[in-house]
Amino acid sequence: MIFENIKLALFSIKVNKMRSFLTMLGMIIGIGSVIAIVSLGDTMRSMFAQEYENIGTGLAGVYIMPEDGYFTENDYFKIEDREKFREAMGDDVTYVGFRYMDSAEARAGRKMENIYIETLAENPTAMEDLTIKHGRMLSDQDHYNKRKYVVMEQGTAMELFGVENAVGKTVNIKISGSEAEEYLIIGIYENTDSPLMKMMAGSGPKYAYIPEGALITEDSWNWSLYFVMDSEKDMTKIQNRVTAYIARMKNCSTDEVRINSAMEEMASIDSMLGGLSMVVGAIAAISLLVGGIGIMNIMLVSVTERTREIGIRKALGAQTRDIMIQFLIEAAAISAAGGAIGTALGISIVALGGMAFGIGVVVKPTVVAMAVSFSAVVGLGFGLYPARKAAKKDPVEALRYE
Repeated sequence: MIFENIKLALFSIKVNKMRSFLTMLGMIIGIGSVIAIVSLGDTMRSMFAQEYENIGTGLAGVYIMPEDGYFTENDYFKIEDREKFREAMGDDVTYVGFRYMDSAEARAGRKMENIYIETLAENPTAMEDLTIKHGRMLSDQDHYNKRKYVVMEQGTAMELFGVENAVGKTVNIKISGSEAEEYLIIGIYENTDSPLMKMMAGSGPKYAYIPEGALITEDSWNWSLYFVMDSEKDMTKIQNRVTAYIARMKNCSTDEVRINSAMEEMASIDSMLGGLSMVVGAIAAISLLVGGIGIMNIMLVSVTERTREIGIRKALGAQTRDIMIQFLIEAAAISAAGGAIGTALGISIVALGGMAFGIGVVVKPTVVAMAVSFSAVVGLGFGLYPARKAAKKDPVEALRYE
């Protein structure tokens, strides 16, 4: 009998194709919205996690924030502080530097390009692992000997010199607040930023890297000290050790020592995006309830239209349970079909968006399963009342219905 009920339910949907499709529409939009929004959030979380992995979760910056708000010379870092810190930390850190970053103008003949300058100290690849296309990366000796060398992005080199391989050429670089100086190009790197970083950076200035020793002098006051922790060790313990050492070195309390780490930033962004994705997904799920109301409305209309059919079936021996199952199956079939189409729609939207922006999308099977399961529950829940109403009809009254 169950198969007969399924057959009758599917036949009823087939006969009223347009009405059934319009009934499904709420489910289609609801499921598609939930899957698309949650998957978009998961994709953004994955992209940020990948970006921080590229940057290095061990990257951190330490600075002093006086409790009274007044900065003194002791609250800044000098070269001697950097050397003491590096020696004290030993193998726990793979890089220590000031990471000076500023906008600059690069000129070659009559051509000029706006760039960002970043300084690199000893063991520069621990801070920036660039993909060198021509020439070489900065070395420790370049830093120690304060050489006026620069590693430039290939697009910048092309704009300034008309060729990608500009190794051996010189460029005048004017960092804001200082006079222009001549730098020798020793390396050209390829921009391998993730799609997320490229979207955020847009067509803005590209980075160029110079030895820290060429810019930072013994008299320079630096607000913060950057370091890269060994990712194979307990980074929380290393941060605690850094806090205690800086407090002793600067003769201040540990509460005045502040550390900003990529690891903490990544956790914060991941938590924020996860929460935002769930909230927006929950709002989108409201449309599933709207779709459920649509199913109930159409099923009530269907019950009224088929009152005589119900009476005939009961007169021929169909039980109340059979009538109820038939209409429940009909509601479930409409809900399931809407869920399947909505799932395909949501995944397609995310996939097309990923293709358009050149990014890999994340669609978790658990999200799809939860959305489809929720739609099925909503469909059955809202189909229950019309099904019970149909099942309880008196066969004599139903046969008299015109």
